[in-house]
Amino acid sequence: MSVQPRCARVNDRCNRCDLPVPFAFTMAFQPIVDVSQRKIIYYEALVRGLNDESAYSILDQVTEDLRYRFDQACRIKAIELASALGMQERLSINFLPKAVYEPEACIQATLEASRRVGWPSDRLNFEITETEPVNDRQHMRTIIESYRKMGFTTSLDDFGNGYANLDLLTDMRPDTLKIDRDLVMGCGSDKRRQAILRSLVTLADTLGTQLIAEGIETREESRCLLALGIPMQQGYYFSYPNLEALAEIDDAKYD
Repeated sequence: MSVQPRCARVNDRCNRCDLPVPFAFTMAFQPIVDVSQRKIIYYEALVRGLNDESAYSILDQVTEDLRYRFDQACRIKAIELASALGMQERLSINFLPKAVYEPEACIQATLEASRRVGWPSDRLNFEITETEPVNDRQHMRTIIESYRKMGFTTSLDDFGNGYANLDLLTDMRPDTLKIDRDLVMGCGSDKRRQAILRSLVTLADTLGTQLIAEGIETREESRCLLALGIPMQQGYYFSYPNLEALAEIDDAKYD
């Protein structure tokens, strides 16, 4: 396992964050709604190309030596755009734990961007996205605990699929768990999925965390999740990600 370089700090700030990313990108925003309250609670910032190219086309350019700089640039871009668009809801930003060497130092550029545009830092949520096994759980736990002390909330993304699995909850205490599309797909007519989702509701209640279901594509899925006690939902059924714009949800989607 490679050893990550220590964070280079200047006045408690990582000096790597001042280096530019050598390619252009922007953000699309997808709403996360509370169906029971019939309103948008969060917007998730999703990386895109300037002409709405896919996230993959951008992420494919992020080499290991660019990981940290790209993570910093994404946070700043998301906050700047959210402020410019007049977003009033919470802003959820994805990050890779390996891009955070020292939580308190690496957050400084994010805080500076928030102050510069007048974005309340207590309206920031950070989604932990893992594309490989979690080899350093202590590091991830430190990030979550540090962010909580700073007033941020955190989410564990893609829960129930890949590497974001149940055993992580023995160490991690995220504020929200985002249930992967694989557990949601066709849940309205799938008794096995309903049983799993029902057990997750009980688990979340016991652990004091909130569930968000991802990948909602049909009304049947949305209604089923609501009936099971999962009103926080996100997916194409409500809105596709909007490039540099905020979606408005048709009231009929809540019915």
